Amino acid sequence: MANDESQAERLPTPGPSDGAEDRGQEGDAPAGGFVQLLTPDGERVDSVTTAEGVTYSVDFTDDEYRELYKDLVTVRRLDAEATALQRQGELGIWASLLGQEAAQVGSGRALRPQDMAFPTYREHGVLYTRGIDPIMPFGLFRGVDQGGWDPNEFKFNTYTIVIGSQTLHATGYAMGITMDGKTGSPDGEAVIAYFGDGATSQGEVNESFVWSGVFNAPIVFFCQNNQYAISEPLERQTRIPLYRRAAGYGFPGVRIDGNDVLATFAVTRAALDNARNGQGPTLIEAYTYRMGAHTSSDDPTRYRIASEVESWKAKDPISRLKAFLTKQQVADDTFFGEVDESARKLALDLRERVLAMPDPQPVTMFDNVYPHGSPEVDAQRQQFADYQASFEGSGH
Repeated sequence: MANDESQAERLPTPGPSDGAEDRGQEGDAPAGGFVQLLTPDGERVDSVTTAEGVTYSVDFTDDEYRELYKDLVTVRRLDAEATALQRQGELGIWASLLGQEAAQVGSGRALRPQDMAFPTYREHGVLYTRGIDPIMPFGLFRGVDQGGWDPNEFKFNTYTIVIGSQTLHATGYAMGITMDGKTGSPDGEAVIAYFGDGATSQGEVNESFVWSGVFNAPIVFFCQNNQYAISEPLERQTRIPLYRRAAGYGFPGVRIDGNDVLATFAVTRAALDNARNGQGPTLIEAYTYRMGAHTSSDDPTRYRIASEVESWKAKDPISRLKAFLTKQQVADDTFFGEVDESARKLALDLRERVLAMPDPQPVTMFDNVYPHGSPEVDAQRQQFADYQASFEGSGH
């Protein structure tokens, strides 16, 4: 639904924004403000114009609003199932997206089919919007395969564990798009790179900013500022809002309400369209909150207080869209129940498929080292197979 040209008004280049004059409830915005099209109470804002004169809006049909809600609920339910599987010993680790659904679904739906995405290890919602089977990353976190899919088929790169490294890959890919002459028109290509607020302290991310700015690369840097880099709060990462860093590298930055799926879609779509039309990079700071742990190995109660979590629950991305749909009589209890039941069935199917994943034979670790094989790897495979065979019948 989000790949139709009619979904969002074509907009001018977003500029560094210290807020928007009409963004909803004042108490919901961080210092400096952000772009918001749907308040925590479910009130719609028709459009937002920033101090630089950039206007953002969306124009969805009732069906499209309902589809966005279904996306948010489904993604959260699948994530909850994954967390449960990890707690039951069925996954080695899991990085939950709880609380960040709007940032991921909104930006993922803003991508056009030809655009390329470079995720971290938490973009399960973006993965879902790209049409990838949700089972795909579970092999990685269960430890039975490399969690791979064909990045070219889905225009979605494989998960990246090393913090910030994917921004360099994305920048190089974006520069290649330009060299191939695939920018400069509405049908051109663009790239989006996802990372967290903590990653902005990594050298790779800053190097990506430098190269993208200098070479006018068709890329959108999408920072999900969930307030904590594992256990470090944002104030330990930066002395200014993250989106304002873009100005130092020569391209625009804009901060959005990351719990607002409508604002996320509008700003991301505009930034991607600007990139594909040859107007260079944009940094989007999605101001959101990680409701759960950094990963299942983390204990967030050691570094944040319960009242902070409770205050963010009032800004929940699903609750606000549900409130909007109800107020506008776009959806009723029957629809909400059907969505919940559909998500439950999908999660149950996912659980059953995860538990049925076969354990690989150890020798298969050599299978995909090189696409066309290697005499050295073949020799190592044989040596390993002989070593394994030496234990047969020995009682070891």
